[in-house]
Amino acid sequence: VQLQASGGGLVHPGGSLRLSCAASGYKFDDYAIGWFRQTPGKKREAVSCITTGGRTVYADSVETRFTISRDNAKSTMYLQMNSLKPEDTAVYYCVRDSDCTTVALDWAGGIDHWGKGTQVTVSS
Repeated sequence: VQLQASGGGLVHPGGSLRLSCAASGYKFDDYAIGWFRQTPGKKREAVSCITTGGRTVYADSVETRFTISRDNAKSTMYLQMNSLKPEDTAVYYCVRDSDCTTVALDWAGGIDHWGKGTQVTVSS
């Protein structure tokens, strides 16, 4: 299983970024897929997830600003992040989940496959 995240970068507050996660090594449309993020000194926290059927899960802190989607034909998932805030600064990790339950519970220990992460920095 490989999860390759991309799209991170430096953006001003209020700006937008789109993260991508390209999956390989398994049947993409058999699993949910999502994101955790982590800042130094803090635990990893769940951000969002999308099931095989398109049901979505969001952390309260991002629900009105982020949109997750998936393209099964390309084995790729996307996270559109709008109205970014400095507190969104973190390393974002793509994760595989069975049905988004683990992400919804914000239980990083229950995730079996992690990507390497992409840095998102929101700063003026």
